[in-house]
Amino acid sequence: MQTSEHSVNFQELIDQKNQGFDPKNPPAQELIDSCVHCGFCLSTCPSYRVIGKEMDSPRGRIYLMNAINKGEAVLDETTSQHFDTCLGCLACVSTCPSGVQYDQLIAAVRPQVERNQPRSFKDKIIRFLIFNLFPYPVRLKLFLPFLWLYQTLGLQTLVRKSGILKMLFPRLAAMESILPKITLNSLFKNYADVIPSQTEKRYRVGVVLGCVQRLFFSPVNEATVRVLTANGCEVVIPKTQGCCAALPAHQGQEKQAQSLARQMIDSFAATEVDYIIINAAGCGHTLKEYHHILADDPEYKDKAKEFVAKVRDAQEFLAAVGLTADLSPITETELTLVYQDACHLLHGQKISVQPRQLLQKIPNINLKEPIDAALCCGSAGVYNMLQPDTADELGQQKVRNLLNTGAAVIASPNPGCSLQIKKHLQLQGKDTPVIHPIELLDYAIRGLKIG
Repeated sequence: MQTSEHSVNFQELIDQKNQGFDPKNPPAQELIDSCVHCGFCLSTCPSYRVIGKEMDSPRGRIYLMNAINKGEAVLDETTSQHFDTCLGCLACVSTCPSGVQYDQLIAAVRPQVERNQPRSFKDKIIRFLIFNLFPYPVRLKLFLPFLWLYQTLGLQTLVRKSGILKMLFPRLAAMESILPKITLNSLFKNYADVIPSQTEKRYRVGVVLGCVQRLFFSPVNEATVRVLTANGCEVVIPKTQGCCAALPAHQGQEKQAQSLARQMIDSFAATEVDYIIINAAGCGHTLKEYHHILADDPEYKDKAKEFVAKVRDAQEFLAAVGLTADLSPITETELTLVYQDACHLLHGQKISVQPRQLLQKIPNINLKEPIDAALCCGSAGVYNMLQPDTADELGQQKVRNLLNTGAAVIASPNPGCSLQIKKHLQLQGKDTPVIHPIELLDYAIRGLKIG
């Protein structure tokens, strides 16, 4: 497909009253020029598959970036909407035969949109809630008892049956729809600063607790610590750690992301750990991007590179150093299991084989592969709150594909994916358990049975 075929589309976007990208880190022209417009990315792009418009594909967005750079189009509400529909799943990066760094291009565009394109009042409200609540574990922790009461008193059932929230505030309803079952256990969970290895010490590792993972999926963190210590790791958990910056970074909240990244680096600075372990795919990808996030910070850019060099996904780390703990069956009979590839592991960190290798070490596991395994589930950080219609269609497709394997358990390595999958399992009338792979390893090490 030739560029000229699309040039007519840009005429509707030109408005002399508006502006293009500002001078602060616009998408690099040399990266834009590396795209040869072959279209290989189209079939793997979730937004293009759902919306079906060229401008909602990686190739189309690169056309827009190029046009804005050259003054042939402007950064306005219309062009911003096409950038906003990108899930940031990075499937196009894995697919592209030319090695186009679309991840760096869209990462440059998102702050441009936030700085230069005014949001609607409703959009501002939902984004204010998201970025002033989720990246701050202390604030989220204070909010937890109210969510518990909301569920315990039956208000959630009433709100969902009435449909009033969806009618009045569809994005807020989308946020509420992925709310997991709230327990108050995480409110009282305190880790020691240093947790000794259960066996001969092989490594000293730090663990990042996360935000959503810490409060909504605290058993995953507990399992991670047990699995690490059972396999010869002394675990360090700095009390000062906060959010990894994934949510603001994915949505172009540049200053907030940089501030949180600095805080995370500082929290691990004096720990003298060999590795920094993370058990959430989206968080891990962002932690490994700190050298980009802080590239213009003279004080932290070298610190960021040193930090990034130590970051490992928990499954990546365990597969590399090897398990020393014995594994027992977690069911009496064969367990049919399907592993859900989280985009920021599969595409963002190129981690796919390692989780499967670990799961297959558990006795009696029959690991199935879903069709379209690389398709995004629609969670994509906070995408399912900001673009709920597209996210819902992707969630439905993903869950159908997972269920069609006949698996009794779904292994999911990312909290956002788990919430999205659980939502659409419920909508399809299914109660298939969704469990983090590290939890399955923990069961096997402790000799526990699931179900």
